[in-house]
Amino acid sequence: MMCRTHLWWVIPQVKCVNQTGASVRPILIAEDHMPQVLTKTRNYWVRFWMRCSGLSPLGRIATRLAVLAVAPYTSRFYLAQLSPKGYIAPSVNIWHNDLHVGANIFIGDRVLIYQSLNGGFVKLGDRVHLVEDIYIQTGQGGSLKIGSDTYIQPRCQFSAYLAHIEIGCGVQIAPNCAFYPYDHGIAPGKLISKQPLSTKGPILIDDDTLLGYGVIVLSGVRIGKGAVIGAGSVVTSDVPDGAIAAGVPASIIKMRSDSVRK
Repeated sequence: MMCRTHLWWVIPQVKCVNQTGASVRPILIAEDHMPQVLTKTRNYWVRFWMRCSGLSPLGRIATRLAVLAVAPYTSRFYLAQLSPKGYIAPSVNIWHNDLHVGANIFIGDRVLIYQSLNGGFVKLGDRVHLVEDIYIQTGQGGSLKIGSDTYIQPRCQFSAYLAHIEIGCGVQIAPNCAFYPYDHGIAPGKLISKQPLSTKGPILIDDDTLLGYGVIVLSGVRIGKGAVIGAGSVVTSDVPDGAIAAGVPASIIKMRSDSVRK
């Protein structure tokens, strides 16, 4: 039976060569077998540097030092609880002059937060989780607000142009979801690339909703409190509170309360 292993932080993750020229694999140490003194030293190292973490250049360096002792991906979730400034992965790319973050946020590897010309604010509430590879961009007339305790899984895209995107509190968003509060012109007789953008209004996702894998939400849509959107759906019109919707375009299948009555 194989035990779960972690690379100890002082062991470099590089190709090693012994005296004979043969390649030697780095040593893996099982967590359960790690000497107690090393475990305490590692914990002290992580907590010390996370106290210095944050969005400043020095804060980003402190985070980079802290993660030398922690396995990647979800193993790093707890780091956000070690500092009110939360955890912002060293590989996060932030090019935004109007970013506001709440307490104990988690921003995972390769997240991009970008502000185009005249782009609006990005506000992330307390304990928001942006897991990995998430793309956030605000452009002319657009802004983004994500409420507290919302969990966004990898490869989601938020393109806030012309209108606002607002995600409520406690929302669960599965991987590969996309939010577009604008439409591209497709009038005949003109190059599509030269046609202007338009919008039907902001995108509003209320509290405690669940969006399945690969959901696309278009402009002018409100998804009500406690609603559930099935995987692969394209939402083009409002979904009421407590509804379960799916399809292309998404339509209401039933209300969540129906199953409770039965």
